[in-house]
Amino acid sequence: MSKTTVLIIGGGAAGFFSACLLAEKHSNIKITILEKDKEVLKKVRISGGGRCNVTHACFEARDLVKFYPRGEKELYAPFLHFQPKDTIEWFSKNGVALKTEADGRMFPITDSSETIIECFMRICKKHHVDIKFSCRVTAIKKIDAKWEVTVSDKTYLSDYLIITAGSSPSIWTILSSMGHTIVPAVPSLFTFKVNNNSLNELAGISFPAASIKIIGLKHATAGPLLITHWGLSGPAILKMSAWAAVELHEIKYEFDIEVSWISQTYDDVLADIKQIKESDAKKQMGNVVMYKIPHRFWMYILHTSDIQSTQQWANITKKQTQDLARNMTKFTLSVKGKSTNKEEFVTAGGVSLKEVNFKSFQSKIQENLYFAGEVLNIDGLTGGFNFQSAWTGAYIISKEISAKI
Repeated sequence: MSKTTVLIIGGGAAGFFSACLLAEKHSNIKITILEKDKEVLKKVRISGGGRCNVTHACFEARDLVKFYPRGEKELYAPFLHFQPKDTIEWFSKNGVALKTEADGRMFPITDSSETIIECFMRICKKHHVDIKFSCRVTAIKKIDAKWEVTVSDKTYLSDYLIITAGSSPSIWTILSSMGHTIVPAVPSLFTFKVNNNSLNELAGISFPAASIKIIGLKHATAGPLLITHWGLSGPAILKMSAWAAVELHEIKYEFDIEVSWISQTYDDVLADIKQIKESDAKKQMGNVVMYKIPHRFWMYILHTSDIQSTQQWANITKKQTQDLARNMTKFTLSVKGKSTNKEEFVTAGGVSLKEVNFKSFQSKIQENLYFAGEVLNIDGLTGGFNFQSAWTGAYIISKEISAKI
């Protein structure tokens, strides 16, 4: 009797996790991973600055799904079956302990992505998973109940086909020819270019609790913000780029934003200025910094509010008061383009979620065809969420195939 065969297209996080889970359960199946490059697990290796942000310490499905601009509804039920606690447990069982940082991100305690890669490779070697390098898929066909996958001049046959090829245009083209709808890919998780020389000169200054609004769109985010040599970065910006990825692509990344540098409202600042006018009336405005703002930035805000640093607080005019409050809480900037965030490389787009059964991550169009990871139109915010959706998809797929074998 011939062995059951499973073919996995894509040697990334979701592909290897699928292989490991299936190989651990079944000694009587033949698993092959086809990777188009000479190296596997490239994103795992370089993510998190080479530390690999494996997952996030968010342990309730209803909270976890809120970190996915695309896929929130679809991932809720899968997360009830496999979520960060399960990820932690699986890696621990396989000799990889994870640690949680202050912002909830989770990394191997070794602070090295090689720990994750070695874990996967060890399991694959132990269970004889066949890993093929430099195998670019050129065609996929269904021959009776089997999948026929062509790589250059070689053909593979399998009972089950798992596609974890990430944002691969060539694979999306093949899937489209097979009847699947592909949502056009657009960048997500990027920083904003701002051509404002006086602001850009303040590169390196950060704000722990800023908030951002895109003028003309409904999107608003909050979180740490960083001024860079080219504009703005930090979690608040990356979150905004993810939630507004499609709209920002449509307007060619040229738009205006309103920034609050502090966790205070316009009215809060007006009230606090009034109080300082009474308590520090004779002091120079450059010497009394509000809300522990970095002094260089405080001087910049005074200048943009047409206030001399030597001016006494008692002498601040009504217009200066309003301008100061506005520049701290409703500062308007024009964004002219985007830059890549070095640690993230995520796209929105992929296989339409309407064509996937999320009880199994199986195609609704083709039986025994499964998808996990970024090949789907699912993407998460920065912080380990994209890996978690990959782990979860792989787990559901392995469970589904196991039930059929």
